Amino acid sequence: MALEHAILVSLAERSGSGYELTRRFEKSIGLWWSATHQQIYRVLKRMELAGWIVVDHVEQSGKPDKKVYTVSDDGREIIKRWLAEPDPAAGPRELAVKVRGAALGDVAAVAEEVARHRDKHAEQLDVYRQFEKRDFPAPADLSGQSLHQYLVLRGGIRTEQGLVEWLEEVLEALRKGIS
Repeated sequence: MALEHAILVSLAERSGSGYELTRRFEKSIGLWWSATHQQIYRVLKRMELAGWIVVDHVEQSGKPDKKVYTVSDDGREIIKRWLAEPDPAAGPRELAVKVRGAALGDVAAVAEEVARHRDKHAEQLDVYRQFEKRDFPAPADLSGQSLHQYLVLRGGIRTEQGLVEWLEEVLEALRKGIS
């Protein structure tokens, strides 16, 4: 996924200027995806040239015209297509943007994507737990390099466990909205 998709989702929620979009990223999408003011403006220009967004020039007294960006029909189709496409390589930030934009496309397809990723992270969690059981049967007795290796493995376990729990929560909520 590219920054374009995150911007499209944000603009589909509410049109705005580049400045307003930057502030939204800092307050909401930015929890998962950070983008500088310059990055956002470069991407907005590319999206405008591609026809994904349209620009309305709003006159302001004593200031330069304000550009207000809105998602075009082509842009809405891009969102729908992207939401429906499986992405095995998607990380948490991509999934978060898909979940945020789910109502803009096929919610059932987004739920299927979330379920696939939940299953993938559950499998990885099982692998890590097997390593823990096999390689570190007495963690209280560890020291030095063995302790450090164990602590890193525990970080992996906790990360995967957190992702599985979050994805399960998302999946449950999406499924309630589908039925």
